[in-house]
Amino acid sequence: MSTPLRAAGLHARGAGRVLLRGGGSLRERFARGDDRLVFVVGSPRSGTTFLGRSLGALPGFVDLGEVPPLKALIPALADAPAEATARRIRRTLDTTRRLGLVGGRRAVEQTPETAFVVGALALAFPGASFVHIVRDGRDVACSLLERGWLSAGRRGEDDAGLSYGAEARFWVEPERRAEFARASDAGRAAWAWRRYVTAAAGAPAGRSFEVRYERMVDDPSAVARDLASFLGVGAADALLRPLRAAHGGSVGRHRDDLTPDQLDDVLAEAGGLLEALGYVATARR
Repeated sequence: MSTPLRAAGLHARGAGRVLLRGGGSLRERFARGDDRLVFVVGSPRSGTTFLGRSLGALPGFVDLGEVPPLKALIPALADAPAEATARRIRRTLDTTRRLGLVGGRRAVEQTPETAFVVGALALAFPGASFVHIVRDGRDVACSLLERGWLSAGRRGEDDAGLSYGAEARFWVEPERRAEFARASDAGRAAWAWRRYVTAAAGAPAGRSFEVRYERMVDDPSAVARDLASFLGVGAADALLRPLRAAHGGSVGRHRDDLTPDQLDDVLAEAGGLLEALGYVATARR
């Protein structure tokens, strides 16, 4: 498929998902666009989808999900100048919002890869906010291993055309690309978590808010209250309802799911960040 046709197909897919989600009155759908977007950033399997959907269910909001044409663009944009990147991102998301009849509702975008272009997003949408969800990297590694997205021998691609498997992604340090392919599946999973979390932490100060997945499970009321305050909405109770569904059984799953060798590989790759975030007392090397 040619690039223009592929891009058109990705736009149609993303906008179609938004239309199917429905919500909003006709007046809201055809109102002037609201540029106070909310970008949920973080490592895959950290709860980005769950949190994006929860925020998108708030009155006056809409969840865009992971916008396929944006996700497909990011590998080529991550190292480009922020100004040029911002213009392309703006055009892409404006197209999705227009075709999806988002109108005057505040759009929530939840593509994890946006962590690597937070500076450009901030330029593209000066009124946007960033919500960074952080989850224990050992539990994230379990979930990534279960999905197999970074596992050796995995074939295929996601809905944005990005390949699965053990090959180095755009977010792998250039000098370590060969090492990434040789790493264990657990090591690659921890590598992804470290790179995404570190990148997402670069969201602009004053416009970003960090949510710990574990706190969302333990005290959803406090997280709902804090998030509602950060976003400037008086809907803490409306946000609390979906947050109560956060899956507590996934907290600490690494204790049962990771073998000692897998845990060693996770800590060897991401132990320093796990320690810095308070998930381990002393990182084993």
